[in-house]
Amino acid sequence: MSKRIIQEVIIARASRDGDGVAIERVAGMQHGAMDPILMLDELRAARREDLGGGFPAHPHRGMQTLTYMKHGGIIHQDNRGHRGEIRDGGVQWMSAGRGIIHSEMPTQDTQGLHGFQLWINLPAAEKMHEPRYRDIPKEELVTLSGEGFQATAIAGDWQLPGAAVTGPLHELAPRAGVLDLHLEPGREVTLVLPASESLLAYIYEGTTVNGVRELAARHLLVTSRGDEWTVRAGSEGASLLLLRGEPLREPVVQYGPFVMNTSAEIDQAIKDFRNGDFG
Repeated sequence: MSKRIIQEVIIARASRDGDGVAIERVAGMQHGAMDPILMLDELRAARREDLGGGFPAHPHRGMQTLTYMKHGGIIHQDNRGHRGEIRDGGVQWMSAGRGIIHSEMPTQDTQGLHGFQLWINLPAAEKMHEPRYRDIPKEELVTLSGEGFQATAIAGDWQLPGAAVTGPLHELAPRAGVLDLHLEPGREVTLVLPASESLLAYIYEGTTVNGVRELAARHLLVTSRGDEWTVRAGSEGASLLLLRGEPLREPVVQYGPFVMNTSAEIDQAIKDFRNGDFG
């Protein structure tokens, strides 16, 4: 077995998106070691004021979004007739395909929220497919507890010490996986996975140990290639969102909410949106 190491550490940057929502962002549109993950936003708002006006109606084409809400509630609506609400541990997945217009708004009783939104690339052959959407409540996610750790699988097959766990979001699983991993202080876990896949770990609570250095929350760890990776919690324990996937190795051209393979395709996406061709 070949062991992975942390080859890069990226700090999430404070920003605002939508109608003033406070976020911490890691963007990787052109980052080969993050492929097929395009971007990770952590939404962490303790007060209603930090939610701004939510994420009013906006378009997408050529990519997927996955929203994982740890705390608080959010409502999705789109021009394809989908509507869904997730709370406290639920997941929303959307494949924008050829074009969709959607909104994501905090529920009326949400005073603060904590969650994540991922942008995951679509291969060129699927960018113009019909849009799709799915809600998954917390109760349908699969949680595995082991010695010093607890793991909740959202998508993909994950090999953990002594057992495997598979997430219910099979629409994403062919090319990407998402796992929420909690480690007790000083504990470590070794994951076994295909050497060809990208593997990222976003620390959102506590610390992890890398040699003699402890890495704190709001850091994204980018690993090298290999069959296995061992992650160890620091003295506070650690909570991480693990992301993996088979790289597409295709050109990425992004303009706002559109992610395509060429500038000409971006120009066409803008034209189609302006002409009302997004459904």
